[in-house]
Amino acid sequence: MSGPEGAPAVSDGTARKRGRPRRTESDAAGTRDRILVAAREEFSERGYEKTSVRGIAKAAGVDPALVHHYFGTKEQVFAASIEVAIAPALNASDTVADGPLDGVGERLTRFIFGIWENPTTRTPLLAIVRSAVNNETAAAVFRRLIASQLLRRVVAQVDLPDAELRAELAAAQLVGTAMLRYVIKVEPLASADPELIIARLAPVVQGHLTGA
Repeated sequence: MSGPEGAPAVSDGTARKRGRPRRTESDAAGTRDRILVAAREEFSERGYEKTSVRGIAKAAGVDPALVHHYFGTKEQVFAASIEVAIAPALNASDTVADGPLDGVGERLTRFIFGIWENPTTRTPLLAIVRSAVNNETAAAVFRRLIASQLLRRVVAQVDLPDAELRAELAAAQLVGTAMLRYVIKVEPLASADPELIIARLAPVVQGHLTGA
């Protein structure tokens, strides 16, 4: 409303401020989550080398600058997308270390295949494995997750001079089987009952960990 001629208009305090609406914490969290979900799917489908920040941003429906803002480089968004998804499962791996040593092979085997059989954790695992095959950054993330979150607990239980090597051999057995079943999808392994696989594989893993 205009005031008297030559006098400035008086504001009643109800006018809206112009400009962008302020982003709330929930908005930011939602954006981060969309980026992480999109990143996991992109890395899983394309592998590390063929995935780009621009592609992740497009899948998430955001500007590429937001991906850099929240996560930094492609390496950092890869690590974040994988670790956020898989950390809860790996942090539960204390259950592997609980119980008698003569049953650790079955507990470890059942734990690993439980993660692979869960669709929520299978996607980031596929992203890791497919990417780690030909990219050192992805391989480093894979080694860190396996070594720090799982093998460290198993090594602590296996009180033998070469415990670390034993644990790595057991992990190699499990990872190799998982790759053939879930990544390469070799039949009849890919369609076999998980319980059958566990029953056949657990004694081999136990032998690596505690055998002579």
